[in-house]
Amino acid sequence: MTTALRQTRFKIGGMDCASCASKIDTAVRRLDGVDDVSVSVTGASMTVSHGGSLDDDKVLKQVARLGYGIVKAQARGDGHATAARAQDHADHDHEGHDHEGHDHGEHDHEGHDHEGHDHAGHDHGSAKSARQQPEASSHLHSHAEPGQAWWRTRRAALTLACAAALGAAYGIGHLFPVAERWVFLAALLVGLVPIARRALMAALAGTPFSIEMLMTIAAVGAVMINATEEAAAVVVLFLIGELLEGVAAGRARASIQGLADLVPKTALVERAGGTSEVPAEQLAVGDVIVVRPGDRIPADGEITEGSSDIDEAPVTGESTPRRKTVGEPVFAGTINSDGVLKVRVTAAASDNTIARVVRLVEEAEEAKAPTERFIDRFSRYYTPGVLAVGALVAVLPPLLAGGDWNEWIYKGLAILLIGCPCALVISTPAAIAAGLATGARRGLLMKGGAVLEGFRRITAVAFDKTGTLTAGKPVVTDIVTYGRDESSVLALAAALEQGSSHPLAVAILDRAKADKATVAPALAAKAISGKGVEGSVGGVAVFLGSGPAAAERAVMTQAQRLAIDSLNGQGKTVSVLVADGVVAGLIAMRDEPRPDAAAGIAALKGEGIRAVMLTGDNRRTAEAIAASLGIEARAELLPQDKQRIVGELQREGLKVAKVGDGINDAPALAAADIGIAMGGGTDVALETADAAILHGRVGDVARMVRLSRAVMANIGQNITVALGLKAVFLVTTIAGITGLWPAILADTGATVLVTANAMRLLRWRG
Repeated sequence: MTTALRQTRFKIGGMDCASCASKIDTAVRRLDGVDDVSVSVTGASMTVSHGGSLDDDKVLKQVARLGYGIVKAQARGDGHATAARAQDHADHDHEGHDHEGHDHGEHDHEGHDHEGHDHAGHDHGSAKSARQQPEASSHLHSHAEPGQAWWRTRRAALTLACAAALGAAYGIGHLFPVAERWVFLAALLVGLVPIARRALMAALAGTPFSIEMLMTIAAVGAVMINATEEAAAVVVLFLIGELLEGVAAGRARASIQGLADLVPKTALVERAGGTSEVPAEQLAVGDVIVVRPGDRIPADGEITEGSSDIDEAPVTGESTPRRKTVGEPVFAGTINSDGVLKVRVTAAASDNTIARVVRLVEEAEEAKAPTERFIDRFSRYYTPGVLAVGALVAVLPPLLAGGDWNEWIYKGLAILLIGCPCALVISTPAAIAAGLATGARRGLLMKGGAVLEGFRRITAVAFDKTGTLTAGKPVVTDIVTYGRDESSVLALAAALEQGSSHPLAVAILDRAKADKATVAPALAAKAISGKGVEGSVGGVAVFLGSGPAAAERAVMTQAQRLAIDSLNGQGKTVSVLVADGVVAGLIAMRDEPRPDAAAGIAALKGEGIRAVMLTGDNRRTAEAIAASLGIEARAELLPQDKQRIVGELQREGLKVAKVGDGINDAPALAAADIGIAMGGGTDVALETADAAILHGRVGDVARMVRLSRAVMANIGQNITVALGLKAVFLVTTIAGITGLWPAILADTGATVLVTANAMRLLRWRG
């Protein structure tokens, strides 16, 4: 019987480059009981998959021995985990709507159950601060304490000390030439000892060909051929390069963690008839909070009182504030512009929009992209190959051609430094991390580098209709009147619908509210199963229901029947209003497309991607919506039909993305090459999907494709720079034009260029 794998999460300190992650990965995999390891540089985390119990002490010691700080993410009673100001949260629960396949053919109120949202609450205590183990605190990669500037870290102190020692060596060597070799040797040892120790620990842990090992061999070899001064300078340049890597990694990490700072630390909550200020992390689902003009909203919620323009730019990137009123959702971290709002909290602090984004990105960064895995495999052979080439360059010319030993050993050592795979190894993960972070800041969540990379290959997108291409709720589109004005027809219909939660009733009530129609109370109102609702409004006997039911109560003219047929032909549901036995009006309703749906479909076509709509709704409605959006439609489908059609598209040679928000989309989401959950979809959709469009914009599908292509282009540029510079300096070194200094400058320069190029993705706007 196969034992189910368990996962244990750790926070890592001082891990600032891909080679760091590779060494940790290799070392931990060698431990007994470890099945798999996922390391995220940007998330500063490691997840270890294991069959049974895991000896945490062995993991802690193995990583600390390499020179990194490590703590276990402490599990708490509520199922969450905390460590070093970071939290690993259990999956949230946001039950969404699924209107797919709803039959509006009859206006039947009886027994209708309009399901709402279920926001499961959690109990979140404050996170305990976790500190690094003392064993790791003195090593080269020791990281800054939270909030500590990079120039105050131990790594910066070591770099400064080594540079100062080199400067002092130059001064002393100039004043006392006889001591020059020894003072440069002392300056070299200041930086080389920590590097050599890390090289030894990495070798013992399964990574013999680390960057530190190449550096150590080159420095010791340089001393042996009396190039001590250059060796000391090279060590300083290496440490500066490492420091710059750390700064760049910190920027990438801050770009996503900075999202968490958007949420205010405190909130005004209504309790016991008054308001009190409490920590935002203590807000519970159901609490009512007061948000003043100019304040950031401290939690995800629903407006219960007031209206205001909400600036969602910090979360969604949208430049124009949106007017929101009672019943509409608001997100944590957005800004209330001009009105006092009361908001009912719908998600605890650890499950709000921003917390979900941060958590998903951290998890995604631990999943390597295919290109990243290839580079890792390539590096395993590349580094030993460089070592072999350096050895051959140092030995063969003197042996075979009588060359000068010192000259060719010097060139061989320079080749070792040129061959450091730093820039190459970081070229892919830096771009992937930046791409995931910048996407997340715009509500484009992708569960790993493989998903981000896969978007560029998408050639077809299959959309669900209800709640994906459309808003998910019907609205009144047409009011046709006979002998009464539009306001009167709407007021009579709204009077009968008061108190109903049926989607069609809600649509009529919303339109009446928007048009400021005067709605009188209805007397003796009752639902008639399968037909509609009737009652008395202001002494007038009124019936509102389906066309056939209305025809039983009033004579309908041919023109009225044709009008109903015409509206039905547009995919609209028509309710007929009968007043005192006479047809008074028609109210047509339809679940309308999202405002950006047509533009989103057009954007996909502009990228050369085919778009198709898969829906369980009736064919007439589906074709009407599809025609307005310029998309082909497949209607009246069951969940297994959607899955089958996705398979058919794949067999045509297409790479298919499926976009949906309901439980009935889960099979197709899983079958597609990439499954995309739309907006605040159901748990099943979110868990099954590979990506999520947080803010429900159809155009974001095309943005994901563009982001993927931008990231892959960036990776191509990075690999070209990394290998191109090495190739150039390899030739110039063998030709005797460049030596140790330019070699390490080339490696450091390439690393900085590659990292800086990847960071450009943080400014991507889509």
